[in-house]
Parts: sequence; structure tokens; C-alpha cells
Amino acid sequence: MPKEARTKTKEERIRGEKNRLSRIFRELPEKKKKLAIGLVERAAFMRVELEDLEADLKVNGWTEPFQQSEKVDPYDRQRPAGQTYLSMAKNYRDITRQLTDLLPAKTEVDADPFDEFLGERDQL
Repeated sequence: MPKEARTKTKEERIRGEKNRLSRIFRELPEKKKKLAIGLVERAAFMRVELEDLEADLKVNGWTEPFQQSEKVDPYDRQRPAGQTYLSMAKNYRDITRQLTDLLPAKTEVDADPFDEFLGERDQL
């Protein structure tokens, strides 16, 4: 869990992430902004949940001993927290991709000189 997460409530952390993402997408046209609102809320929630799950996995590991019955030897199985983390990480990636796709494409004015250099270098 990040250091600042230890002093803030989960709701405060989600609100902070929502504000951070909202600033990134505040310049969108109104139609796209309406689409982004729900995605920003989901992304903020997922990021905080993923941080908490990651902290749990670091402490408790990805697997746990499991025994079906006394007649069967125990074995390690994936913890539910690990399964949840993997599923949520995929969904978070998909949402952030959707949000990124809402952003306008770079224009020549926005072009990064370093990117231009790399493009010129690759053409040689």
C-alpha cells in the first residue's frame, strides 16, 4: 500500500484519483466528457482496489495451502485475492485504454521533438 494510502481513507484515495483523472480529461468535448465520467469513476475505484490487493499479495502471497479432505494431501492453490487482482487489472487496463482513446490525437503543434527525432532516425 502506498505511503499516503496509510493515512487516507479508501474514499479519500478514490476521490483523489478521480480528481487526478478528471483533470486529464477536462478539455474533452462535451459528448466525450459525458462518456468519460463513468469510466473515470470506475478507473479511480479500480486503481485504489488494485493497490490494496497488491499490498495484500505482497504480504500474504499469491497462493495458500488447501486441503480438500483429510484423506488428500494439501496443495497450494491461488488465493481469491490473486484471482480478483488479475481480473481487475485486465478490466482496469481496458478502461484506461478506452479513456486514452477519447483523448484527441497529437497535432503537429503538440508533437514532441524527441518523438520527431526518433521518427527521423528510424527512417534512416
